[in-house]
Amino acid sequence: MSTRFVIVGTDTGVGKTVVSAALVGALDSFYWKPVQAGLDGETDSQTVARLSGAPAHRILPEAWRLRRPASPHLAARDEGVAIDIDALDPPLSDGPLVIETAGGVMTPLNGDVLTIDLLQRWRLPVVLVARVRLGVINHSLLTLEALGRRGLEILGVVFVGEEDEGVERSIAALGDVPVIGRLPELDPLDAQTLRAACDAGMAKDAFGSDI
Repeated sequence: MSTRFVIVGTDTGVGKTVVSAALVGALDSFYWKPVQAGLDGETDSQTVARLSGAPAHRILPEAWRLRRPASPHLAARDEGVAIDIDALDPPLSDGPLVIETAGGVMTPLNGDVLTIDLLQRWRLPVVLVARVRLGVINHSLLTLEALGRRGLEILGVVFVGEEDEGVERSIAALGDVPVIGRLPELDPLDAQTLRAACDAGMAKDAFGSDI
């Protein structure tokens, strides 16, 4: 079983936090969001805690909490700071750890470093989250190619939203990537409906153990 892995997305707002919450709940794992950009309303860590039912000690504190909901390098610049990726090491945890990135893999963390540079330094397996909508094939294949060029292990892709078998098959085949599963739009979205959707829609052996 992969004890530590990273949730990445094709873009921002694709459902990384919901997928993270589903896996935190299913795997009884810890959760870490290295950089939180945007502090108005519920943060991603708070959303994961609410939707996963994980106790407080399994939601690890962010390394950077930035007020502006923007690319991390711009949000940090607004506050007169720069994100030091040399200090961004995954924390130790007494159990599996789900790490959620900000934005897409080419999102800048500072003026010189992209998120994918950090992923390359960590060398942890990644899970790609892709929302099924116009442009998802292109965005998914570009992300998969970028990850592959860095030699990163891709556990698979999780689709979010309305099912489109043709789109999903195309991404899996052209991207040469396993499909871990899919999560539909949930209304209401709460811990119970998310756990049921995860049980029904996620591959049982994707992480080396039944979830």
